[in-house]
Amino acid sequence: MMPAAAPRSVSPASGSGPSSEPAKGAEDARARLLQAGLRLFAHQGFSKTSTRELAEAASVNVASISYYFGDKAGLYRAVFTEPMGSPEDDIARHAGVQLSMAEALRGFYAGFLEPLRQGDTARLCMKLHFREMVEPSGLWDADPTFGIREMHEALLAVLCRHFGVAVADVELQRLAICLVGLGVHMHVGRDITDRLVPGIHEGEAAIDDWSDRLVMYGLAMVQAEAQRRQAQAQLVPGGPASTAAGPSCPARSPCASPSAEPSTSPSIRSSTSPGTSLR
Repeated sequence: MMPAAAPRSVSPASGSGPSSEPAKGAEDARARLLQAGLRLFAHQGFSKTSTRELAEAASVNVASISYYFGDKAGLYRAVFTEPMGSPEDDIARHAGVQLSMAEALRGFYAGFLEPLRQGDTARLCMKLHFREMVEPSGLWDADPTFGIREMHEALLAVLCRHFGVAVADVELQRLAICLVGLGVHMHVGRDITDRLVPGIHEGEAAIDDWSDRLVMYGLAMVQAEAQRRQAQAQLVPGGPASTAAGPSCPARSPCASPSAEPSTSPSIRSSTSPGTSLR
């Protein structure tokens, strides 16, 4: 769901591998290190995971980390980037101009829910990416938006079309952040919610239920903002709701043409189906 840097190919250094690692098992050893790294980094973070722990979990010697990845930071980068797909795939699910608000939200939340259908590897990838946001290792120093600007602006474009405004004001920015929060909590709060309500995430039926509920709650947020704008517009006779809603955000958040839908009271259209540095 969350965009990552382009996958980074890490080749072994020149020369032979660790003496205790048979040549025929080289790919298996690298794969085991990636799996062990994903599990440990996702649960413990970069700084609290030692190279010895990584080696023991992967059933290799410590020298294998240096051989395949250079160092612990190199392994972390590989774990962080290699399994993730392109953000364009997630954006395509909800950015279509022909989609209703409900359909767009269903596609948007699919990006958060699909990893829950795909088992532990996908779920741990998501957990690791969210962990990097709250416990930065320095990996994303070059992109302080954590690689999610494209996703945020795509969601803003959907909201702009629905509300019939050309540029997202501060209230649509708030709405977008709240809509994202519903999906993010499916991952960052997973360990807690599993303890509070055991089994609430288990099985295809549970994920389908979450999809329906997230869309329903998201639509309720959108409707609440529509009602707020309508009430604000009534306080300023003849004034557009978008002007009364608040100050405009920077021009870097352009949206669709204001002719798409009414700006004062958009209807909710139904869906066809319900810091430790790496350096």
